[in-house]
Amino acid sequence: MESSTRVGAGVRTRVRIPLTFGDGYSTTAEAVTFDGLSDGREHLALVLGEPDPRRAPLVRLHSECLTGDVFGSARCDCGPQLREAVERIADTGGVLLYLRQEGRDIGLYNKLDAYVLQDSGLDTYQANAALGLPEDARDYTAAAQMLTALGISELELLTNNPDKARQLGVLGVAVRRTVPTGVHATPGNLRYLRAKADHTGHTIQIA
Repeated sequence: MESSTRVGAGVRTRVRIPLTFGDGYSTTAEAVTFDGLSDGREHLALVLGEPDPRRAPLVRLHSECLTGDVFGSARCDCGPQLREAVERIADTGGVLLYLRQEGRDIGLYNKLDAYVLQDSGLDTYQANAALGLPEDARDYTAAAQMLTALGISELELLTNNPDKARQLGVLGVAVRRTVPTGVHATPGNLRYLRAKADHTGHTIQIA
């Protein structure tokens, strides 16, 4: 991980797009693309709502999850978190960064391989390790570059993951406070949520 965002990135394109979710909620976002991101990937910023100049914007770093975000898989809470984040950010004003980091950045195929191991009894972190992969390979340097290009140097971070706030701080982005998401527990993802809370300190309150 870079220790700063000295390597600059710039805004490439801005375009307004309508968003509609399966439950009928809809809003409009300004989609922003970038040049010069450190990892060369096509990450996307969605600027939502009307920011209040008196407060830091609400920001979520959301890692891509094809199975959860697109297909509605109940093995994780990614889809419901994405839906929740868009509405909450639209209400207060801020940005959702959609980061192309499938499977905590191990990739889609490896994530599905890890699911097979989870079905045999391993948790999500143990499965990654059994495949010889990092438990969490995500690096938020590009996210910090995107925020800098958008003129955001301080923010409120919508997350349950303390590592996101830690990395942004190292990268020079001031996190004024963290705001937890809701708990989207289902019979299919309860074990996954417990692993995140127990193993990496996610602020998830599970009954």
